[in-house]
Amino acid sequence: MVIDQYNPGDFYDELFAAKGQPRAEATLLIERIQSLTLQELQRRQQAAQNALFKLGVTFNVYGDNQGTERIFPFDIVPRIVSAQEWSWLEQGLKQRIQALNLFLADIYGEQKILKDGVIPAELIYSASGFLKPCMELQPPQGIWCHITGTDLVRDRSGQWYVLEDNLRCPSGVSYVLENRRVMKNTFPLVFNSMAIQPVDDYASQLLETLLNLAPSGLPDPRVVVLTPGIYNSAYFEHSFLAQQMGVELVEGRDLVVSDGYLQMRTTRGLQRVDVIYRRIDDNFIDPKAFRADSLLGVPGLTEVYKQGRVAIANALGTGVADDKVIYAYVPQIIRYYLDEDQMLPNVPTYLCWEADQQSHVLANLDKLVVKAANESGGYGMLVGPHATVEQREEFAERIKASPRNYIAQPTLSLSRMPTFLDDHFDGRHVDLRPYILYGKDIYVTPGGLTRVALRKGSLVVNSSQGGGSKDTWVVQ
Repeated sequence: MVIDQYNPGDFYDELFAAKGQPRAEATLLIERIQSLTLQELQRRQQAAQNALFKLGVTFNVYGDNQGTERIFPFDIVPRIVSAQEWSWLEQGLKQRIQALNLFLADIYGEQKILKDGVIPAELIYSASGFLKPCMELQPPQGIWCHITGTDLVRDRSGQWYVLEDNLRCPSGVSYVLENRRVMKNTFPLVFNSMAIQPVDDYASQLLETLLNLAPSGLPDPRVVVLTPGIYNSAYFEHSFLAQQMGVELVEGRDLVVSDGYLQMRTTRGLQRVDVIYRRIDDNFIDPKAFRADSLLGVPGLTEVYKQGRVAIANALGTGVADDKVIYAYVPQIIRYYLDEDQMLPNVPTYLCWEADQQSHVLANLDKLVVKAANESGGYGMLVGPHATVEQREEFAERIKASPRNYIAQPTLSLSRMPTFLDDHFDGRHVDLRPYILYGKDIYVTPGGLTRVALRKGSLVVNSSQGGGSKDTWVVQ
């Protein structure tokens, strides 16, 4: 069968140890794929894509002239992670989130880490995600980052690294849940014969996390999902999660501050809102506190929030921990707050605001990946080995003009795995975004979103840059 011809090449492969040698946890899956004809595989791939289309699993691409909505490409070959390896990843993620939460509480409070010189104060104050109106903020239970999506990658040797943290409005978990639903129908025999850890309790875990934030003493707290609206790239996910949790999906215009509380306009008059799961960036959430031209937010919301009369997840101001320059200090942050060594290593990172490191970056742009400190979605990025001389020269000028805004990292040989392409399997690079919920305890969804770079040789997995997704199985 066609998968017999698959060659993992000179990369770490997620399913094969070598050509013709499946990894132990993937053996059953590979045997099943080998038993299917090419026509049957094509039929199942098409059926999976059709199912996602009918479910409306879409994303929007800004600036795309060919229509706003696209179906998120999906590949039927799942990624498999052993339960033993997952247990270690889970511990490392919990450690990281715990430390970042303590960091946020400190940065907006006593700022001990700055006074002790662990992180230069000017890096915090110059971070676009640092919000002065959040100083002295006391979010419920002392939790700042309730929902986090942490991007993980593996290199050629199989070593895991944290690529970046997403603590503002991380997206993609709806694809995890819908991919799993589709995969149960695509490979039902394999699914039933392997002990795959479930992900379908995510919505109930999320609702529990949000209810945990409600002001005490309320018999029936009201939770809402706040969306920027139908033109947002992740609108499908906003509506999906609201529906799965059984809560209202609202826009800013549906809410108003009245009588000192946040209220929702309904056909039966105003009704109090106690917890907001916001999918709007901080700067747009309250035109009185942040961007005065925002039409997406709720005037006066920040003041009600500061008074403890409404809870917001994630807390305002968490974006400072998303900053890719602050990312470079996470090992020190973990050591400072937890007195532990970092379990999951960062990718080695050069800080362009330091003169000697900037010189190294400028001299080696053809070997490095350069990233803007606050961009996401694969934007504002230079993949040096794949860039033209002109692109590298342009980035050199950007770095010199705004050194605080750029970091650089070695180009990792990301792990690959078989991906079904029309009539054959070929290796494509992947990353992994697990989702972490911080409520009474820290909960990590087993697996997460495996994103795949569908363009041959590409290292950019983002959906906005032509990437797709795979289901992720954590198996015993």
